[in-house]
Amino acid sequence: MIDFRYHLVSLISVFLALAVGIILGAGPLQNAIGDQLTDQVEALRVERTALRDSLTEAQVTLDEQSAYALAAGAELVEGSLQDVRVAVVDVGKVSGTREAEVVSQLEAAGARVVAQSSMTEAWTSAGDAVLRGTVADGQRGQLDGMVEDDATTAQVLGTVLGVALTEADGEGSESRSTRAVELYQLLSQVGLVDSRFAPSAPAEAVLLLSAGIEEEGVESTESSEVPEDVDEVGAVLAMQAAAGTVVVAGPTVAEGDLVSALRSDEAATGVLSTVSGLEQEVMRLNVPLALAAQYVGEVGQYGFEDDAVVVPPAVDLADRAATGTDGTDGEGS
Repeated sequence: MIDFRYHLVSLISVFLALAVGIILGAGPLQNAIGDQLTDQVEALRVERTALRDSLTEAQVTLDEQSAYALAAGAELVEGSLQDVRVAVVDVGKVSGTREAEVVSQLEAAGARVVAQSSMTEAWTSAGDAVLRGTVADGQRGQLDGMVEDDATTAQVLGTVLGVALTEADGEGSESRSTRAVELYQLLSQVGLVDSRFAPSAPAEAVLLLSAGIEEEGVESTESSEVPEDVDEVGAVLAMQAAAGTVVVAGPTVAEGDLVSALRSDEAATGVLSTVSGLEQEVMRLNVPLALAAQYVGEVGQYGFEDDAVVVPPAVDLADRAATGTDGTDGEGS
């Protein structure tokens, strides 16, 4: 058996240890620990102040650089599309504010915006597959060899829209052809195209504004399966072949959006240009510059991504009336 004295010694030891701890904690250790914590808090305060000052300085520098880029870019953009007729077409639900900002840049470049339209959801929805097929089949024989016999529905519809926006009634004419008028009316009537204002003249260049991937309001259970006849890249390439100058612009690329799909397609990157980052004011300056470059045959992908370059090349369209878009004498040699 354990003697009572053993319990008594144990209790005395516990209380002695507690008393020593209290004495040391209230005495020399208290000051040491307090001083250490105070030093640490002061060091953190100094570090926070330094980081805040550094951030403020970096933000000022960034603002100054951005202001310089915008000012220099505005000088570069001015007149870059002088008197070029441009049709603006939304692909997806592009915000009115974003479109207005881009159109403002086009107008600052001297472009004439001759149409503002939208490709509706009927281009991609599963429920409109029969509509798309019917329209495409009805127009195959009306396109004078512009589409192959085995062209897909998407390719035919892309060609139709390209012709509807750009075909003139004669070389150098500013009047739309009868076919262009009829095709645009057809697309509008069947609900494939909506118009803010319909084409007033044949466009010389087409800007497709992509909404990108919409993250808000998308149900997690929503099916991502694409109907078999839907091929956005094929439709855009067909439009490029019919229109001659097509540029696709959208926000910073995300997996599955139109710009990234085009940049991952070798055939697309060889014939048409893309611009990303439209949510940034400085990148919206690239839109008229990319259109001007594409107009004279300079194809490129522009943005901050690894597979893009930041700034399109500067081109001069002043002598385009006397010079072909390939740089040769328009009157021949």
